[in-house]
Amino acid sequence: MANIIPFKALRPRPDLAEQIAALPYDVYSREEARRKVEGDALSFLRIDRPETQFPEDYDMYAPEVYEKARDMLHEMIMRGEFVREDVPAYYVYELVMNGRSQTGIAACASVDDYESGIIRKHENTRADKEADRIRHVDICNAQTGPIFLTYRRREEIQAQVEKAMKNEPLYDFTADDGIIHRVWRIDEKEAVQAIQDGFAKVDSVYIADGHHRCASAVRVSQRRREQNPDCTGQEAFEYFLSVIFPDDQLYIMDYNRLVKSLNGYTEETFLQKVKEIFWVEKIGDAPYHPAKKGEIGMYLQDTWYKLGIKDEMLTDDPVRDLDVAILQDRLLGPVLGILDPKSDTRIDFVGGIRGLEELERRVKADCAVAFAMYPTDIHELFAVSDAGRLMPPKSTWFEPKLRSGIFIHSLEDEKGAD
Repeated sequence: MANIIPFKALRPRPDLAEQIAALPYDVYSREEARRKVEGDALSFLRIDRPETQFPEDYDMYAPEVYEKARDMLHEMIMRGEFVREDVPAYYVYELVMNGRSQTGIAACASVDDYESGIIRKHENTRADKEADRIRHVDICNAQTGPIFLTYRRREEIQAQVEKAMKNEPLYDFTADDGIIHRVWRIDEKEAVQAIQDGFAKVDSVYIADGHHRCASAVRVSQRRREQNPDCTGQEAFEYFLSVIFPDDQLYIMDYNRLVKSLNGYTEETFLQKVKEIFWVEKIGDAPYHPAKKGEIGMYLQDTWYKLGIKDEMLTDDPVRDLDVAILQDRLLGPVLGILDPKSDTRIDFVGGIRGLEELERRVKADCAVAFAMYPTDIHELFAVSDAGRLMPPKSTWFEPKLRSGIFIHSLEDEKGAD
């Protein structure tokens, strides 16, 4: 039932792909983005974060900032740094991190599928972050960052992926963070049809990462429908740029918690409260990473502890039984007073890619306690989404991150597929 179509990609010239491809816009602070693009005339981050081209105190949401992104993109096209495909195609996109391969298909997903619930979310979005990407897509007239989707593996799709990977790739480069990126094009009619037919048998597709980019693409589509009452439903704005991976390919890392104060407790009285809630085992100096679901690592006063979730805490509810939800509902909220982790400035979230050493560093520098989580499982994400529910904030950290600038979906094309 999923409508996942090929598209005419705007993509980097092969000899420039490594220089153009950039990490997603939202992994950088404003200052980090500015430093990253200094002296780099090709990085796509300049287009995704166009405020880097203005003074530091300039309003990053001013219309001329988004117009600068559009102008820079058009200049790169005019200079021949991007090429435009003549024929709709799917693209196999492989990322290799630490020897582990993860392979999906770059394609366009249907706005109708998002609105009807075939494409399912697990997070809410913030209006201000949506508004930023809406302006970016609208003014650039292009979707520049892919949404990270996943689905339950189907062998007929995977067979076409594996067949394509036997050919010479369009791109094969190693980024500065050590991640290998390879891309193959699938434009042969029978293969394209087999993939499209395979996705038509997929009941549900899930947003893994990119909820704000997805919601923004949908809002742009809805706005353009209103502006074009005679639209056919096949226009390019009816689809959004995605890379879609089978569920068995994904790697979810832990998303850890740091709390800046103990809400009036001393370290000793706080530890006693923790012992009233969880099973507690003192580990010592060595960093402790949970070995399985139901375990949480805690770093307090230079000491690591293992916290065990008690059986009576479990409810068979797909959200409330998540480790991150139990920690929030049993400890962070009632004991530490963090009732809204989305807005409370006393809590920070740190992706597992930064390691447990980062938790130790922060506790010694500016925090009171850290919690190391066991990674959320992809099938927990499916269960929450299938129930029409939302996960607690910062429940999943996916690695490796998809690069922006490798694929662009232009909204200038009359149709999404041809």
